[in-house]
Amino acid sequence: MKTRRPLSQMMRLPLSALERDLTQRRSNPQIHLRPAVFVDRDGTLNIERGYLSRPEEVALLPTVGKALGLLNRLGIPVIVITNQSALGRGVMKWAEFEAVTAALWQALQDAEAFYDALYYCPHAPNGNSSCGCRKPQPGLLLQAALDLNLDLGRSFVVGDKRSDLEAGRVCGCYTVLVRTGWGEETHREMLAEGWEPDCAADTLLEATRWIELQLGSRASP
Repeated sequence: MKTRRPLSQMMRLPLSALERDLTQRRSNPQIHLRPAVFVDRDGTLNIERGYLSRPEEVALLPTVGKALGLLNRLGIPVIVITNQSALGRGVMKWAEFEAVTAALWQALQDAEAFYDALYYCPHAPNGNSSCGCRKPQPGLLLQAALDLNLDLGRSFVVGDKRSDLEAGRVCGCYTVLVRTGWGEETHREMLAEGWEPDCAADTLLEATRWIELQLGSRASP
């Protein structure tokens, strides 16, 4: 099991450069691209608490350890993607964000699970006109795909908010809604608008079992 916490990452290239580089990479037959599972943080992995700035308030939602442990055993990269506008608003310090991230990592380690990378957007809404990374913008997913050689068309985005799923849909990923956090409300809104995610699950473990089935069926001849 991976025991060293990965560094928290930001989007480093503009969207146009990411899209260009990913197009070139997909056309290179010598580069093997693999599917991944992108997961939101607040309301998907840990209990939704608004601006989470205190590590002692980090608490995993039920089944999260088992869910990520399943993906770990399958060898599927788990990428956390999270909007953290509290940084851009100035209501959270970088050290507080890192302390919360370390607490999340430790909670997963205690549950015998881990994530492979974490990408975050620090910008407040409309606070940075050049920001392409705040979900539903796809920048975090594109940067992770470039860094880790991921096949977005075979990947999954799991979250409790529309912004999570919209980012995934823009990238051509499978969209998985979990009815934790804001998920119940999100699902009602989506159904009212006639938009159904590829999967809606009550827990993250239920979602990952569905993902396991999809990966197995696509791997079959």
